[in-house]
Amino acid sequence: MLHERKILLVDDEQDILDLLSYNFKKQGFEVHTATDGNEALNEVSTFRPDVIVSDILMPNASGIKMCRILKTDDRFKNIPIIFLSASTDEYLALSSLDAGAIKFLSKPIHLSMLFEVVKRAILH
Repeated sequence: MLHERKILLVDDEQDILDLLSYNFKKQGFEVHTATDGNEALNEVSTFRPDVIVSDILMPNASGIKMCRILKTDDRFKNIPIIFLSASTDEYLALSSLDAGAIKFLSKPIHLSMLFEVVKRAILH
């Protein structure tokens, strides 16, 4: 059902990127990764993902900064962004939604839950 869907995974921890990449590929996604918000912005312009799953707190450019930039660009503003963060800071969660994200999820997360949220974001 989701075959050939494109997802961009953004996290500064390579082990998380590897885990998520492996599992989303098993779900039939074409996966690209980035290690910070700046790298993600470059990927979005060439890869054009259907959905982005991003960490928030990263070096160089945060996920929130990346989200704000994408949401002000007519070419990319409709790409759903889901934040996945180890932070339990309520202000950070609210800031991510204020920036335009559709969901804030806390790490660790069950992969089945993440797959469901991503599927709903794409089909919405």
